[in-house]
Amino acid sequence: MSRLFVVFSVRQFRRQYSSSRLSEIGRFQVPKTQGKYEGGQLFLHKIFGYRGVVLFPWVARVYDRDREAKDDEKNFEDNSGFNNIGKELKADLQTYYQTLIDTRDSPFIRTQPEIVTFLGQERDNSLYTIPGLDYVSHEDILPYIISDPFTKPINHELFDKFLSPEPGRVPPFTCKDSLQAWHEKNHRWLELTDVHRETTNQIRVTVMPFFMGAKTTQPSANYWWRYCIRLENLGPETVQLRERHWRIFSLSGTLETVRGRGVVGQEPVLSPQQPAFQYSSHVSLQAPSGHMWGTFRLERPDGSTFDIRIPPFSLESKEEETPPTNIIA
Repeated sequence: MSRLFVVFSVRQFRRQYSSSRLSEIGRFQVPKTQGKYEGGQLFLHKIFGYRGVVLFPWVARVYDRDREAKDDEKNFEDNSGFNNIGKELKADLQTYYQTLIDTRDSPFIRTQPEIVTFLGQERDNSLYTIPGLDYVSHEDILPYIISDPFTKPINHELFDKFLSPEPGRVPPFTCKDSLQAWHEKNHRWLELTDVHRETTNQIRVTVMPFFMGAKTTQPSANYWWRYCIRLENLGPETVQLRERHWRIFSLSGTLETVRGRGVVGQEPVLSPQQPAFQYSSHVSLQAPSGHMWGTFRLERPDGSTFDIRIPPFSLESKEEETPPTNIIA
């Protein structure tokens, strides 16, 4: 196995402090092509480069529109997304992992560490955030073993609560009962069921929607969802996200249009050196279900712009359910 260096942090430190040093953290392992990673597995994120640890797996339905033939790639209207929502797509079952992000790397990565938010249950309408969590596909896991088994490999307030060292084991950390209990308690808000992908002009958009809960105010209720979006530049040209255009359909019969500059107050640049950006946002409906779709407008270095599709995705509320047990490897 080859040595592993923290090259992902070095790039950021060079930009901000003009001086840097390499720090060895361990040795790469051969990525798994069969089976799943166990809880306690340390990894580098293939796209964002942060240090992380696997907590437990999810099995998600991945709807990849890139596999579907597109009759009109260049000329499309915003309402084409709505017309295609009912189009049956064959979903592939793929493994994603709930992971912890090392807090030392959070300031230097192009993804929001506050991805998981949910509403309090029953009459508690407070908004809760669980910082430093992520959802990582199996293919984005680069597993490694730490050099010093006596050092804490990941800085995160939940690491010691959920994992305990077990020298001689691979991975050398095991899941505590507290992790299983936490998973069962928050299963409804954490569960990843569907992933949607679509690529336009070499820019791939991936969407992961999650139900957050409902706020009840007589005589009606507001249902809330969060959605995580990743943009990836698969081409050689640098582009910048300038605008977003959303269409939001509610089962109550309303259709809302939302336009604005950038996303979450940013207009990220997607370059060959830093091709990806990930963020999360929220939406509410006065109905238990609906759909969203839309476009992002990107700008090339010469000032010309083009639109890319946001794949349509469903917003579904979840009934109270008993979470599965014994899923932690």
